[in-house]
Amino acid sequence: MKEQDDQQETKNHVDEDLIEHIDDEEMHELVMQARADTLERARAEEQKSKKKRRFSKIVPVLIAVAMTFYVLSLFPRVISVPAVDFLQASSRLSQDEQVAAYKEAVVVIETNDGRGTGFAISDDGTILTNHHVIEDDQTVTVAFPEEGLFQGEVVEEMPEIDLAVVEVEGEGLPHLTLDDTAEAEYGDYIRFIGNPLFFNGIANEGTILGPLQLSGWEEEVMMIRAPVYRGNSGSPVINQEGNVIGVIFATLNHDDHGRIGLFIPINYFTS
Repeated sequence: MKEQDDQQETKNHVDEDLIEHIDDEEMHELVMQARADTLERARAEEQKSKKKRRFSKIVPVLIAVAMTFYVLSLFPRVISVPAVDFLQASSRLSQDEQVAAYKEAVVVIETNDGRGTGFAISDDGTILTNHHVIEDDQTVTVAFPEEGLFQGEVVEEMPEIDLAVVEVEGEGLPHLTLDDTAEAEYGDYIRFIGNPLFFNGIANEGTILGPLQLSGWEEEVMMIRAPVYRGNSGSPVINQEGNVIGVIFATLNHDDHGRIGLFIPINYFTS
């Protein structure tokens, strides 16, 4: 019974903590801002259309209102993060030739229930991801940024450390190098690449905070201060030497550090 409770707690870390919420105050501010923008546009259109027929004056207002409702419908999915900073950081990092090369090896994994991130670790199509990304699926769709779509087969599952291996038939595919000997210390700079929210190939950065023992896990996981969101599951954590030292799998609200990201050290996979 205790083992089942521990497994459920671990699953909660994986599934529920990756959902990014927007609180009522933020939503109210967004709605009020959208309303003010709409009214301003409506007034501008009205001034421009004074000499036109009544029908011509109503059409722009209706369009503006329709667009506002459309934008508001996207708020819970997209505006729940500081999107401008989020995308600007990725754009800045992606100017680096090394980061651009890393991104070619990071894939989108689509299943019957959703999507997540994975990354190639060999040139013939071996891909590493989280177990909870492919759970209950034996075949998945794998999308490389340049090489396109592949059908992937789940060939190894390690639910105890939330990792899984997917294989596709390929040759000369871009891939990342694993480093199972690197020591991660507090303050170390890291980068990671994934498919958070409704975006693909987003590069971001953060720092190592240290180890954490989760209930139900035999091994410690690592904490990072970084902007991790739903869809980042399976993202490679890359050190300054350009090697993969871990796999992001969840977020957590920590008593001391606040909202943090969690990754599985890569040596749990290689050992």
